[in-house]
Amino acid sequence: MAMRRNKPGFKLSDITGEHVSGGAASAGLGAGAPTLDGPEAEWPPRPRPTPMGTPFSNFGKIVDPSGALNFGGKAVLHASGVDFSNGSSFAINMNQLQLEDELGRGAYGTVKRVLHKPTNVAMAMKEIRLELDETKLNAIIMELDILHRAVHPSIVEFYGAFFIESCVYYCMEYMDAGSLDKLYGAGVPEPVLARIVCYMVKGLKFLKDELQIIHRDVKPTNVLVNKKGDIKLCDFGVSGQLEKSLAKTNIGCQSYMAPERIKGESQNALSTYTVSSDVWSLGLATLEIAVGQYPYPPETYSNVFAQLTAIVHGDPPELPNTYSDDAKDWVNRCLVKRPEGRASYAELMAHPFLRNDHLKEVDMRGWVARAFAWRSEQRQQQEEQQQQQQQQQHDSDAQRPS
Repeated sequence: MAMRRNKPGFKLSDITGEHVSGGAASAGLGAGAPTLDGPEAEWPPRPRPTPMGTPFSNFGKIVDPSGALNFGGKAVLHASGVDFSNGSSFAINMNQLQLEDELGRGAYGTVKRVLHKPTNVAMAMKEIRLELDETKLNAIIMELDILHRAVHPSIVEFYGAFFIESCVYYCMEYMDAGSLDKLYGAGVPEPVLARIVCYMVKGLKFLKDELQIIHRDVKPTNVLVNKKGDIKLCDFGVSGQLEKSLAKTNIGCQSYMAPERIKGESQNALSTYTVSSDVWSLGLATLEIAVGQYPYPPETYSNVFAQLTAIVHGDPPELPNTYSDDAKDWVNRCLVKRPEGRASYAELMAHPFLRNDHLKEVDMRGWVARAFAWRSEQRQQQEEQQQQQQQQQHDSDAQRPS
């Protein structure tokens, strides 16, 4: 039984266009988020800005007179939070947040760690620079729709969103150990691997079965870890996927595209993506987590075409013999070239590799602690090497005759 927020049956197709707000003050930060205690519970919402002087002043269909983003009755995004048409509201604003450090940067903005001052809770805040492009606006409302309904232990928690001037901000659960791609280099024992992929399959199955959502970007960088040992999916919305196609693929990339998706995009047939394509990506991600490197290393191919050809026409990669037959067979069932031949999520959960995972004692907290310590040591060594190189360059420059 899936966990639920307020009226979780909200679908874009069900919306009548009539906006009903549950009230930002009464909604707090949404289910699963920390509650306010003491005098801070009456934290006054920040006044909504006027659109004077903003890049959106002349776009009445998008920005209403109060300065809020109005997505055609589907949701209203303003400086004090977001109100959905089904009555769900998430009140949060920039005044409540103390900016900490930057966690990442991409083509569409940055992700920063922030402190929510009323609750003293760390959050990850994603900033998306808004453009008046219909596709990107649709992507934002789609992602917001998914985020506020996707309540599951294997999916990062959504705390709220707000809009200021030309940027949309999402506030999400902060996973303090980072993404799996930064941790698996420490080594992943088979029981830990099974627990990780069990979390991943449960999250993907929930998205598909409950929300009719295909992730489309399954890879270790989109699997987050906290120091308690929890594993959660992120970036299952569209902001992380916009404009991702073969046209954007470069040599040195790590493509998790299924063979049929590569063939389909090369022929401009973009309807080839199904849930089976996510299963392929899941198999590749599992292999990468297990062996500590991407299964199709770009440096082993002369160009990106050769790499993609290997994915489409070559034999699928396999787990090494250091893993059990059950683990190897599980990955093999994900990496079947024909999409109709791949296992379903239900079949993957029922497979001997994962079937009894819930009965096993796996020290995930201990593994994360060791992996995080390894990561910190790697960073320190890299910093020392950079300092040595800089010093050598400085000494070399000083010895040159003026």
